[in-house]
Amino acid sequence: MLEHILTSNFVGASELRSQINQAEVIATWTPRSVSIDLRVREPVQRASLVSNLVPVDAQVLNECGEYVGELLVWVEDGAALAGLEYAWVTDEMPTSLPRVEGIRLASGP
Repeated sequence: MLEHILTSNFVGASELRSQINQAEVIATWTPRSVSIDLRVREPVQRASLVSNLVPVDAQVLNECGEYVGELLVWVEDGAALAGLEYAWVTDEMPTSLPRVEGIRLASGP
């Protein structure tokens, strides 16, 4: 999922892509949550984002093409991958990440 989201071009994308193989899941946000915290093992090529949120709009669409949520990639101090959040707008919490085919990407502001 991270590889797919980070295919978007923005300042720092290349550095964040280089961190994927060094990233490890260190926690889930809550029991049954698919949102995770990440830690990147050193040495790491640091990004230089101005925000702690990757500037990519990763909308999650259901089988009918309706918006049901979004994926957010968090970075620590604008430099290293720190988390993947699945923010949903449906009544039920998702129990798995969406299929890559169900993600519509657009660069953020």
